[in-house]
Amino acid sequence: MKLDQVIKNIQVTNLIGHSDIDLKGINSDSRKVESGHLFVAVKGTQTDGHSYISTAIEKGAIAVLCEELPTELSENVTYIQVKDTEDAVGKAATAFYGDPTSKLELVGVTGTNGKTTIATLLYDIFRHFGYKVGLLSTVCNYIDDEAVPATHTTPDPISLNELLGRMADAGCKYVFMEVSSHSIDQKRISGLRYAGGIFTNLTRDHLDYHKTVENYLKAKKKFFDDLPKDAFALTNVDDKNGMVMLQNTKAKTYTYSLRSLCDFKGKILENHFEGMLLSFNEKELAVQFIGKFNASNLLAVFGAACLLGKKEEDVLLALSTLRPVAGRFDSLRSPQGYTAIVDYAHTPDALVNVLSAIHEILEGKGKIITVVGAGGNRDKGKRPIMAQESVKASDKVIITSDNPRNEEPQDIINDMLAGLNAEERKNVITIVDRKEAIRTACMLAQPGDVILVAGKGHENYQEIKGVKHHFDDKEVLREVFGN
Repeated sequence: MKLDQVIKNIQVTNLIGHSDIDLKGINSDSRKVESGHLFVAVKGTQTDGHSYISTAIEKGAIAVLCEELPTELSENVTYIQVKDTEDAVGKAATAFYGDPTSKLELVGVTGTNGKTTIATLLYDIFRHFGYKVGLLSTVCNYIDDEAVPATHTTPDPISLNELLGRMADAGCKYVFMEVSSHSIDQKRISGLRYAGGIFTNLTRDHLDYHKTVENYLKAKKKFFDDLPKDAFALTNVDDKNGMVMLQNTKAKTYTYSLRSLCDFKGKILENHFEGMLLSFNEKELAVQFIGKFNASNLLAVFGAACLLGKKEEDVLLALSTLRPVAGRFDSLRSPQGYTAIVDYAHTPDALVNVLSAIHEILEGKGKIITVVGAGGNRDKGKRPIMAQESVKASDKVIITSDNPRNEEPQDIINDMLAGLNAEERKNVITIVDRKEAIRTACMLAQPGDVILVAGKGHENYQEIKGVKHHFDDKEVLREVFGN
C-alpha cells in the first residue's frame, strides 16, 4: 500500500520526503521492522519509540511517523511529523490493513468485571446462529474457530488491526471484543469503528495505572463518547456509573437491569449450583450459570444480541445451551461431598459477587472456605480490601500467593493482612505456597461446604520473579480429590 493512503486520515504537521512510496509493513516495535516498513515512534509507558528511529532505519524502514524529528535525517527515508503518534498509529494501522472494521460488525465490552464472559458468550451465541465470528479477549483470540493466543486484554493497535483484517478476510461478520481501560487511555482502539458498546460495571481496579477512580471512569466513558451515532450503547443501570457512560454519547442508548425499569429487564427466579431459572423481558429460561453477576452478564448478552437484530425467542433458546467461560465460577464436586469453585475474581467487587452468589445458594447450610491472594506489581490499595471482603463473607480464609511477579509473596500477604483487625485474623491462615493453601482448604472442608479458590481462574501459570511456572488451580483440586 502507498504511504499517502496510510496517512490519509492523520493530521500531518510536517512531511519530509515522498509520500507516494510503497509500504510492505507497519511497526511500532523496532525489533520487528523489516525492509520497506513504516516505523511509528510511540512514547509508551515504559520506553520512547523515538530512541529507536535509527535502529528501525538500519533494519530497513523507509518511512518514520514521529512527534519529534531526529537531529540527523537519513536520505531516502520519508519523515511524517504529527502531534500525537499514540493516536496516529491506530489510524495508520487501520488504513494499512484495509479498514477492517468497515467490513465487520464490531461490538466492544468495557467495565471492571464481566468483559470476558459477555464477549465470549456473544461469540458463542452468534456462532450458534451459524455466522463466522471473531473474538478478542483476555483468555484467547479467535478468528472463527482458529485460536490465536492473547497477550493483552486489548492488543496494540497494529496487532489489533492485523487480527481484525484476518477476521474480515476469513469472512467473519461479527467481532466481539473486550475493551480495557488501558487500551482506551493509550488510544490502542483509535481508528476502529464500532457497531455497539456494552458497559458492565465500574469498581476499584488498575489504580496503579490510572491513579484515581475518576481517571479510570473517564477512560471507560471516552469509549462511549467516541461511539458513532449509528452504533448502540448498552449500559447496566444497576451500576451507579451506568448512566454516566451515556451522558455524551452520540450512539443510540439502551439499558439493562435486574432491579429497575429498563429496555432489557431480568429477574432471578431460582438459583442452584447447577444453574439458574431466569426471566428476561417476562420470558423464562434455564441456564447453566450461577449468581446474580452472571444473570447480569447474560442479560447484557441478551440485550446486545437483540440490538444486533436477533429475535428474543431465538436468543433465549441459544442462551439456554451455553456453558460458563473457563475459570469463571467453575464448579467442581469432590468425592468427599464438598464443592470447589475456581474463579478469576481478582478485584474486591468480583470477590463480593462470587461470595454473594455462594451464600445465595448455600442459604446457611454449609461453610465457605476462601483461598485468595493478590497480584504483585499491581494496585496495592486493593490488597487490604480484598482481605476484608473475603473475611466478611467466609467462615475461614487462607491468604496465599497469586502471581507475585517481582514482589516477595510474603510482602503481598502482609499488605492484605494490614486490612484486618486482631478479631478478624482469628479466622485467617497464611500459606505462601498456593498448592499447599488449596490442599489445606480441602482438608478443612466438610460435606456440604464450599471452597472458593479465587484470583487466577483460567490461568495455567504462576508468575514468580519474571518466570511463568505451570500452575492450574483446577488441576491441583483434581489431584487432591484423587488422593
